Amino acid sequence: MALERIIIGFDTSLRSTGIGVVQVMGSARKALHYAPVRIPQTRPMSQALQLLDAEVTRILDTFHPTEAALETVFYAKNARTAMILCHARGVVVMNCAKRGIPVYEYSPSEIKRAVTGTGSAEKPQVQAMVSRILALPPPIQNDAADALAIALTHIHRTTGVIALQPPSI
Repeated sequence: MALERIIIGFDTSLRSTGIGVVQVMGSARKALHYAPVRIPQTRPMSQALQLLDAEVTRILDTFHPTEAALETVFYAKNARTAMILCHARGVVVMNCAKRGIPVYEYSPSEIKRAVTGTGSAEKPQVQAMVSRILALPPPIQNDAADALAIALTHIHRTTGVIALQPPSI
C-alpha cells in the first residue's frame, strides 16, 4: 500500500500569497487546493499579516499537510520589498513549525527546471506544465500555479531517482 503524502507549496507575498496543496499516493499526484490569498492594498501591513495568518491556519487545518515547500528568498533590488516578503514568509514558516510540518526551500531556477525541464522557463511555461502534470484546466492563476510548481518540485526532489542525486547548488 502506497503511503499518502500531502505537500503544500507557498508562493509568499504580502498581497497575493499563492497556496497549492498536492496529494501524493505512489506515483499519482492530485491537486487538492490551489488559490491565492488576496489581501487588499488598503490594509496596513500588520492587518495584512494577520489576514494571511488566518488563511494559512485555515488551509493547514483543513488539509493537514505532511510537508511544506517555499521558494528561497531571492535577491531584491528594493530592500523594503525584501523585508515585506520576509514578514509574509515568517507567517507561513511559523504556522508550519507550530504543527511540526517540515519546511523545504527551492530556488526559482530549481523550481522551473523541475516542472519544465529548464531553469530559465517563463511563467506561461510553468503554468502550462503545472496544468498538464496535475491535469488541471488552464489557465491557473499565477500565484497558485507557482505554489503548485513549488509543491511539485519538492515531490520531484524527494521521490524516485532524483531524490538520490545530490541537491543542486
